[in-house]
Amino acid sequence: MSVEFIGYVGHFNSSESVRRTGPAVDVPYIEAMAKAQEYVGFDRVLVAFHSNSAESVLIGQHIAHVTERLGLMIAHRPGFTQPTLAARQLATLDQFSKGRVAVHIITGGDDAELAQDGDHLTKDERYARASEYLDVVRQEWTATAPFDYAGKYYNVVRGYGDVKPYRPDGIPVFFGGASAAAIPVAGKHADVYALWGETYDQVRELVGRIRAAAAPYGRSPRFSLSLRPVLADTEEKAWAKAEDILARAKALRAAGGSGRSPNNARAARGDAPPPNEGSRRLLAAAAQGKRLDKYLWTEIAALTGAQGNSTGLVGTPDQVAEALLDYYDLGVSTFLIRGFDPLEDAIQYGQELLPRVRELVVARKAGRSAA
Repeated sequence: MSVEFIGYVGHFNSSESVRRTGPAVDVPYIEAMAKAQEYVGFDRVLVAFHSNSAESVLIGQHIAHVTERLGLMIAHRPGFTQPTLAARQLATLDQFSKGRVAVHIITGGDDAELAQDGDHLTKDERYARASEYLDVVRQEWTATAPFDYAGKYYNVVRGYGDVKPYRPDGIPVFFGGASAAAIPVAGKHADVYALWGETYDQVRELVGRIRAAAAPYGRSPRFSLSLRPVLADTEEKAWAKAEDILARAKALRAAGGSGRSPNNARAARGDAPPPNEGSRRLLAAAAQGKRLDKYLWTEIAALTGAQGNSTGLVGTPDQVAEALLDYYDLGVSTFLIRGFDPLEDAIQYGQELLPRVRELVVARKAGRSAA
């Protein structure tokens, strides 16, 4: 099982501990992040989507234009574009980029945020719609003749996409969600199931549930884990760096927030319990302690209400690589990593972390082959 690293290209410079600078679409920043991560060895980058953000497919198109090798993981929310059209949009970008596109289906676990875009379905209804959406998308990508599709949410008559994905194996579909409604959809559709940075026990349990949900379809998805590494040349310095990040994040929240999303419905809820299962799982981990397993750090998740990828691994590059290999042994082959100082951290990861993990994975595979 090979290992893949996914970075992150925000639309502007910002994090939990860095106040936003630049416009809503900061083109020089986007280009710098994409080129830097390509240069230091990331395989692809996530292009995020929110209800008040710039459009992810168009951001991805520009990233593909200014890079040569870097893959894309386009966050895409079903329900706002017809699936036939979305399939052709993604396939068109895949053709221009010569097979560098993946799509991350963001079903949406927050009713308030979805309402900003005029979507008032319940979470369970959104997952049911997403399943139909992906049924149609895959047929648009693969059908060699016009097809019909009759579902509750989509009714396609003689649909057909003339533009297909660049590669014969198509466009990889990433999918997340840990609720009872999400798991069956993930089992049916996910090529890669995406988790946030949970404890070893949580990851082991959720990987098992997804594999069981995928088995009736004869599918064997890969797994992706999202984390925020904090690196330094000694463990003590790494934890001091984490404490500085936490202090900056607290100060920024006290001053009104990072300025990333001034109309963000999630931020407007304040300290209300998170509406999605993924955040609740991170907060359950945080309730166990600030430092879990070997190097898992939960304080930013606790501070922010686990609004997204917010747990870290803290230590030297060798220690963090060791922890990532532990997750690899649990079945994770893709790591989505991004920093709290996004550009600086991405370069550090490429120089100090990615090569170490790849060496460990090669050695582990060789050991298993020998055994």
